[in-house]
Amino acid sequence: MNTQQGINLRDPATLAAVAIFAAAIGMILGALFFEHVLGYQPCELCYVQRKPWYALIPVGLALVMFAAKGNTGLLRAGLALALVLLLISAGLGAWHAGIEWKWWPGPTSCSSSGTDFSLALPDLSKRVVLCDEAPVRILGLSLAGWNAVVSFALALLALYGLLGAGRKGEWRKGR
Repeated sequence: MNTQQGINLRDPATLAAVAIFAAAIGMILGALFFEHVLGYQPCELCYVQRKPWYALIPVGLALVMFAAKGNTGLLRAGLALALVLLLISAGLGAWHAGIEWKWWPGPTSCSSSGTDFSLALPDLSKRVVLCDEAPVRILGLSLAGWNAVVSFALALLALYGLLGAGRKGEWRKGR
């Protein structure tokens, strides 16, 4: 266990911890903004994609605390858990984006397959949000696609932090 305490963003593990925590909060706030402020209603797969991010908020907070206290063992374990959650998130985002691009079929409960969903709804004024229709694309990617990209990039950062955790100054050579 490292006795040095504090946040050192030059340390790969600490940088990864802070980035993961900030991104988890940002991704959830972004999703809620698109839903509640901009009025884009999420489909059932959108809600599923939020679950790893909700889990990453307390994990990220713990990572930052472990980094600040210099507890490399718990920091490494937390980064490994974050890596798994981020890979799950990336997979869910890529799966949903592929459904939106019609590369593979989505769940029958929320995909357009010619089924009339209005008969199954108790409130006929509500519209079923389809999983295979992207309501918005930003720079060519849907929100599910961006989730996959951000999740995968952060997974790489978590791996970088995991590999750099506990290495006393070795990663700084040549800088």
